[in-house]
Amino acid sequence: MKLHSLKPTPGSRQAKKRVGRGTGSGHGKTAGRGENGQKSRAGYSKKIGFEGGQNPLYKRIPKRGFNNINTVEYDIINIQDLNRLNDVKEVTLATFVEFNLIKNLNKKIKILGNGDLEVKFASIQANKVSASAKEKLEKAGVKLIIV
Repeated sequence: MKLHSLKPTPGSRQAKKRVGRGTGSGHGKTAGRGENGQKSRAGYSKKIGFEGGQNPLYKRIPKRGFNNINTVEYDIINIQDLNRLNDVKEVTLATFVEFNLIKNLNKKIKILGNGDLEVKFASIQANKVSASAKEKLEKAGVKLIIV
């Protein structure tokens, strides 16, 4: 067997439909494009969202506000949630994922001051801490490490 003798298996390749090659082909005259009109001409392509000249839907719906591209999203953890980490002394960012307090480390972590701390920790890592949470953690003798 040589390269020049290789052929695709029968039925695996289909010939391109040749339109506009006479009436006997079944695709002559209008070449499957119907009758007259914009869509029958060469080069036609309808723009996305075009509604025949009518004001399109995306322009009719009212707009409001704006999205700040510089905003930073945080996963929120309250102080009462930290009570689930009872056997851990040094809490890292990976510890929050390990104990299912957050799903993954794609977002940054912010600790809020809702609830009371009943467990002793040596240190806690977070990306941001609210003022009330900072006060409660320092009162409990926890060293905060802002990453």
